[in-house]
Amino acid sequence: MNKFFLFIGFILCMLIQFKVSANTSLIDTLIDDKKPFANLFLYNKVASNKPYQAQINPRAIPFVEEYVRKQGKSLEKMKVWGKPYFDLYDQILVNYGIPKEMKYLSVIESHLGATVLSWAGAGGPWQLMPAVAKQYGLQVGPHVDQRTDYFKSTHVAARIMKQLYTEFGDWLLVVAAYNCGNGCVRSAIRRAKNKDFWQLQNYLPEETRNHVKKFIATHLIFEGAGGFTTMTAAEVAQAKTQIKNTPLTLTAQELASSALIEVSGRFNSLVVANELQMNIQQFNAWNPGFDKALAAGEKYAMRISKDKEAVFIAKKNQLLLASVRAIIEGVIQ
Repeated sequence: MNKFFLFIGFILCMLIQFKVSANTSLIDTLIDDKKPFANLFLYNKVASNKPYQAQINPRAIPFVEEYVRKQGKSLEKMKVWGKPYFDLYDQILVNYGIPKEMKYLSVIESHLGATVLSWAGAGGPWQLMPAVAKQYGLQVGPHVDQRTDYFKSTHVAARIMKQLYTEFGDWLLVVAAYNCGNGCVRSAIRRAKNKDFWQLQNYLPEETRNHVKKFIATHLIFEGAGGFTTMTAAEVAQAKTQIKNTPLTLTAQELASSALIEVSGRFNSLVVANELQMNIQQFNAWNPGFDKALAAGEKYAMRISKDKEAVFIAKKNQLLLASVRAIIEGVIQ
């Protein structure tokens, strides 16, 4: 049991403080189901209408801890030395209408390394195959290999991702197709008779399944939460329908007596309201869509009583820990 709570504490560090250490990059297994990692979840399969964090099985802890042992320290350092590359990626991806978070594909492809060469011959920070790179106008030869050029290779990767998204309309399937090819993903869709990654993943190569999960893990580690690029197309549609910017009308007295605090991570309204001794109806009235927004990886401007602000700030770590624990133990859906 102590080991379980230690694991939850690790998740807390990631979601609140955006700090990744050898003890905090624990997200890789949050989105597993079926083979090759059997019995990692509380249910027989991942439910697409529930947040992944709510479905993790405590039996996943050994696998997760191994991932932490191998990747935690290097990802912590990458947050610092990788910033110039991430800034460059952001500028280019936006120009192609691609979510900035897709930059983390380069992290799992090459660890941002320009000279990384795979056993199959893929090279550069985006691991482009020679034929593909040449197809998109890059020079690849013994003396000049433009796949190592961060600027040029990112433009090519962005074009590839845009084309894949046009075909599949799902960022998880884009990551899968980037790894194994769009023909491979089309075959998996046909065999599974389903376009949901969680339903078709067992028809993909094991490397590709893990590739997608590593992307989600890396996204969560760097961003502190999931987002639309870590959801299936169906989940994105559902989240956009559910998360509404409901107009909020407050009295002058309510405005004067309340404060806004930006939060992210899997806080839960019941846990927060209970700890702050706020009426849950009042909390929900001030914070419409709170749970849904945070479950979808969005940041939220939470409104609470001004006299509770200091309490929340002092206890925010404990509150997130309690929220995640309640979700995992099935107390809260």
